[in-house]
Amino acid sequence: MNSQKSLPDTPRPSLLLVDDDPTFCGVLKQALEKRGFEVHAAQDLETGAALAEQIVPEYAVIDLRVGHDSGLVLVKRLHSLDANTRIVVLTGYASIATAVEAIKLGAIQYLTKPADADEIVAALHKDQGDVSVEIKEKPLSVRRLEWEHLQKVLIEHGGNISAAARALGMHRRTLQRKLDKRPVKE
Repeated sequence: MNSQKSLPDTPRPSLLLVDDDPTFCGVLKQALEKRGFEVHAAQDLETGAALAEQIVPEYAVIDLRVGHDSGLVLVKRLHSLDANTRIVVLTGYASIATAVEAIKLGAIQYLTKPADADEIVAALHKDQGDVSVEIKEKPLSVRRLEWEHLQKVLIEHGGNISAAARALGMHRRTLQRKLDKRPVKE
């Protein structure tokens, strides 16, 4: 009879991943699992919220835009479930307004896509800001200012596109088309 004791499995930290792109979500899930996380993935906010209630994750990586819904809703919900959950918001639609709101709602970092797994893991463990971040000399372009304004008004109306369109005096479909476009860099 073998009397060797096996070492107990150390629990892997739980991570909730919510992104509506199935390929990106699958690849990132595998990469994060290789880095030691127990990843629970969802491709819509409803499933993500249900998983969050079930597992109350230690970490979360939430896409800012899940379909036509705002991932900020889930950031707020996760923070209310457990204020210690370390949340990183990922987006291909970065704006100043959404970055500020994500942090105010409980995210610890805000990363623009494409971000790789190492960058995301570093952001999950980053506790302080970076004073060496470059300050741009050139002001934002008119197109970028429009994008920022649309994001701000959308946030002010709780992510409701119809209400934001009414406030902006434009048709809902026009606003939707503008929001579906990627923002200009500068």
